[in-house]
Amino acid sequence: MPLTEANTGHMFSVHGRELEYFGISGGIAVNMKRFIFLFAFAAGLILLSKPVFAHHSTAEYDMTALTSVKGTVTKFEWSNPHAYLTIETKDDKGNVVEWTAEMASLGMLSRVNWKRDTVKPGDEITIYGNRAKNGKTLMRLDKIAFANGQELSAHVG
Repeated sequence: MPLTEANTGHMFSVHGRELEYFGISGGIAVNMKRFIFLFAFAAGLILLSKPVFAHHSTAEYDMTALTSVKGTVTKFEWSNPHAYLTIETKDDKGNVVEWTAEMASLGMLSRVNWKRDTVKPGDEITIYGNRAKNGKTLMRLDKIAFANGQELSAHVG
């Protein structure tokens, strides 16, 4: 069978069959597998990129004002990717309100002397941080102050 040329590539004959060559070797089956892999890889990157960027953003917090809340520790979650501290306090009407403080990673907290048992349920503390812009009782923790006046930063540097 003679070799022919087309506008989209070169035609050639292999074992009696004409195939079109686009500059990518491997045939139709390999090229389809390559396309599916690249498509899945790109889709995965796109899907994962938004949570990653959002995860490390402070956009949800009011970084212009520091809020302080005094209360009793109810939970301290020492887990990756961030530690969380939850306290209960009372509002102006005497209702119990739960506040959650998002902290840095365990590695970063360890650098500023935080440990798994730094705070325990029942401890009376004051938390300082940047409150969520949406009004939720959530903050990005800056530091804590214990009842005895000792303070512990939640930031390296």
